Amino acid sequence: MRSTDPLYLGVDIGGTKVAAGLVTSRGEILSKVRVPMPSREDAAAGLRAVEKAIDAAFATEPARHASVAGIGIVSPGPVDPRLGLIVNPGNLPCWRNYPLVTEIKKSRGLPTILDNDANAAALAEARWGAGAGCSSVFYVTIGTGIGVGIILNGTIYHGRTGAAGEGGHVSIDYNGPACPCGKRGCIEALAAGPAVARRTRERLGAGGAEAKALLALADGDPATVTAEMVAKAWRDGDPLAAAILEETADLLAIWLGNMIDLFDPDVIVVGGGMSELICAWLGRIRLQIPKWSVNSRCGEIPFVRAQYGEDSGIAGGAALCVSMNAR
Repeated sequence: MRSTDPLYLGVDIGGTKVAAGLVTSRGEILSKVRVPMPSREDAAAGLRAVEKAIDAAFATEPARHASVAGIGIVSPGPVDPRLGLIVNPGNLPCWRNYPLVTEIKKSRGLPTILDNDANAAALAEARWGAGAGCSSVFYVTIGTGIGVGIILNGTIYHGRTGAAGEGGHVSIDYNGPACPCGKRGCIEALAAGPAVARRTRERLGAGGAEAKALLALADGDPATVTAEMVAKAWRDGDPLAAAILEETADLLAIWLGNMIDLFDPDVIVVGGGMSELICAWLGRIRLQIPKWSVNSRCGEIPFVRAQYGEDSGIAGGAALCVSMNAR
C-alpha cells in the first residue's frame, strides 16, 4: 500500500463503547481502538466519547493523518442517514434527534456519513467480505438483538424515509412475547440472545427439564442463565439446551423463509455475536426453510458467515465512505 492511498475512519458507536479504526479502500483494517461510551449521561458526554475515539484512532497512524479522506459513523437504529441524525436508539439514551454528523464535520473538517450499524456492516460484507461479487445481499446480525441490512447493486436500500431494513422487528407471531419496539412476536423477541435465555429460564422454571450441564454453568440458579450458557451447555450435551436451540433454529427458518419470499437475495450473510452458534445450526435451518417459503428454489441461496465479525462496524463505516466517494 502506498502512503498516498486514501484511508477511511470507521467509527462504531454502541451502548457501552465507541470503537474506531483506520481502513484502506480495499477493506483492510490497519488499526483499531476502543473507548467507553457514557450512553446514559448527557449529549455532550456522548460526543466527547466519539471525539476521544477519533483522536485515539488518528494517533495510531500519525504519519497518515492527512491521508484520511472521510469518516463513516455507524450506530444502532433508528438513525436518519440523510440528515445525519441519531434519532432515538434505545441503548443510546443520551441522544435524541442528535445531529452527530454536523458536530463531527464541524470539529474535523472531513466528509462524514452516518448509517445504521447493520446497514453499514452489510455494505462492508457486500463490498469486501462474504458477499463480495453478489448484486443482492441480505445481511442479518444476531446477538443481543437482530438487525438486517439489504444491499441492492452495491447500494444500501434505505426506503422512502431511510428506515428500511428493520427486519428484526418483523413479527412471526402476533400472540408472541412483547418486543421493546412495542410490537409482539418480533423475531428479535423470539430468537435473539436475550430471548434464548428467557425461553430457557421459563423451561427451567416449569420443572421437569433434564439440564444438568446448564444448571451447573448457572451455579444452580436458573435466573442467571444467559444465551452464552445455553450455547456452552449444548456443546456439553445438555438436552434442554439442544431443544431450545433447535426451537431457535426453527423460528429463524420461519422468518428467513419470509425474507426469501420478499427479497430472493443472491446470498444471506450471518453476522453478530451469535453468528458462530447460529451457523452451527444452519443445517437445521436449511432443512426447515422450504416449509416456510413458496420459492421452489430457496435451497439454492447460500448462507455464509460474515467475514468482519466484531470489526463489522469499523469496516462498515469505511464502506460508507467509499460508497459516498463513488457516487
